[in-house]
Parts: sequence; C-alpha cells; structure tokens
Amino acid sequence: MSTRRKFLFRSAAASVAALAGKNLFAANHSPVINDPIVISTWDFGKEANAEAWKTLGSGGSALDAVEAGVKIPEADPNNHTVGYGGMPDREGHVTLDACIMDEQYRCGSVMGLEHIVHPIAVARLVMEKTPHVVLIGDGALQFALANGFQKENLLTPESEKAWKEWLKESKYEPVMNIENAKNLPGGPYNHDTIGMLAMDAKGHLSGACTTSGMAFKMRGRVGDSPIIGAGLYVDNEVGAATSSGVGEEVIRIVGSHLVVELMRQGYNPKEACKAAVERLIKRNPEKAKTIQVGFLAINKKGQYGAYALQKGFTYSVKSNKEEKIYEAESKWK
Repeated sequence: MSTRRKFLFRSAAASVAALAGKNLFAANHSPVINDPIVISTWDFGKEANAEAWKTLGSGGSALDAVEAGVKIPEADPNNHTVGYGGMPDREGHVTLDACIMDEQYRCGSVMGLEHIVHPIAVARLVMEKTPHVVLIGDGALQFALANGFQKENLLTPESEKAWKEWLKESKYEPVMNIENAKNLPGGPYNHDTIGMLAMDAKGHLSGACTTSGMAFKMRGRVGDSPIIGAGLYVDNEVGAATSSGVGEEVIRIVGSHLVVELMRQGYNPKEACKAAVERLIKRNPEKAKTIQVGFLAINKKGQYGAYALQKGFTYSVKSNKEEKIYEAESKWK
C-alpha cells in the first residue's frame, strides 16, 4: 500500500474511532431528558397529581410519584370510592384493593385488605420484599402489620350511615360516574377507582391503582383494580394503561394489557382505549349500554388519551405544560 493510501486509511479509521467514541460517550454520559408527566382517572385525580408532581418535578422516579399521588385519595374520608371512608361491602366491612407496577415489570398487589389506610404502600412492599405478586385478605393484613402499618377503623360515620340506609332494601343497583353524584347518604352507589400513570425525567413509566371496590359488594368480591393486566399494566418499551368502572367487564378482556398491546401495534393512546371499549361492547352489546368503563393510557412519547363507554368519564393531567381535567370521548352520549 502506498504511503498516501496508508495515510488516508489511517485518517479514516481515526475519524470512525473518534466518532464512535463520541457517540459512546454521549450514550453513557448524556442521558436524554424527558418531560415528566402524570395522568390519573377522574376529577379527584387533580389533587393526587399535584402530590405526585412533588416527586416528578424534582427529578424523582415515576414509581415514587404514583405511590405518593394515590395516597391522597386513599386518606380522604370524603372520597367514598377509595381507601379510608370507602363504602363497605354488604356486611359492613371496608375492604381495599390496590396494585403497583414499575418500568422493570416488577409488580405487587393486595386484595380484600382491611384496616390499612394505604393499601398501595402495602402493594409496593409485596413487590419489593416478597417473591410474590399478590397477597389477599388476612394474609395481606398480617404482612402489613409485620411491616409497621397500623390497624385502623376505615368505616367512617358517613359511610356507615349510608350502609345502614342501604340495608333497608339491600338493593344492588350500580350507578355510573358516582364521583359526580352528590347522593350521600343513601344510595345507590357504584365505585370509581383512581388509576395513575407517570413518566419521569428518565423516560421510565410506572403506574398505581387503588380502590375500595363496588359499594355493598358481596363479601370477598374483587374487581379489576388490583389485577395486573386488567386494572393496570406497564410496559416501559411501549406505554401504560389503567381503567375505571365495572371491573368484571374489564377483567374479561384483560383491558389494560389489551390497551398497551394495541399501542405496541401502532395505535395512539386514545385509539387504543377506544379499541378496548369496542372489544368490550362486542363481547356483550346490551350490557355495555348499562354500565360505565373507561380506559386511560400514555405512551413512551408522553402522549396520552382516554375513551369510555358512557359520557362522564374524566381524567386529570399534570406536566410542565399543563394542569387540566379532561372529559374523555365516549361511545354513547
């Protein structure tokens, strides 16, 4: 090889090496900074989002944010569909369900948990301290107490009064969008879960879902909220989804996982939520006209969207750009 060719070859090789080194340095030492965002179901998600934002806005993790956020409605005695103050089952017991999932597919869940104000915190400990995903009932309570949680009475005087009023007829007739209904005490009642999804500055996704379940439900009933794949699902490569409404119908289509998989196929969040609602309608068209189910989703780009069976499903959004409550589009008006 001539001297000139050797020079050109060595110069090109050096340039490639320098460029590769530069890219390697960028990949390892200059992570992409994303715009954090948190979204949650219903109007009362606004206060929950504000709490989550204290973590997200300071560079904290999406996992810490969603746990902190949903603790707000869990501890609110005036919220009769989540946590303390939630409506009891037909025997007068307040039983709570919750789950949490992070960007590594780690997840934890509690079902039918009594006497603990923050089931979401117990669910996180199930995820982090046990080899299991789900603990239920007395076992979940025993685990919570062993980890320092305090046993408390979750049945507030207002919820107890409503339950005793309901006992006069013992008629189970769910009503849609109870979070907008001012009909306490008395009835009828439904439930509306808080599901929260967040993306942090590192682009990691996490989600949390917590509820006291359907008011005056059968003892032992569990809906979709604490079931990974039904009430909540997170895939850090694609996006995350959650749901609210009549959980039995969401379970039948594994709703939140379905939404995420549709986003994997290229649907945007709103389109994915709408397709899941249409799947639910196709399964049982007549029943779908009488109940409420809504889905909420976010993708890895930070785009979000929602869709519901009936008018009235709202969701809250908080980011550097906005803090707003939206009403989702719906199949029926």
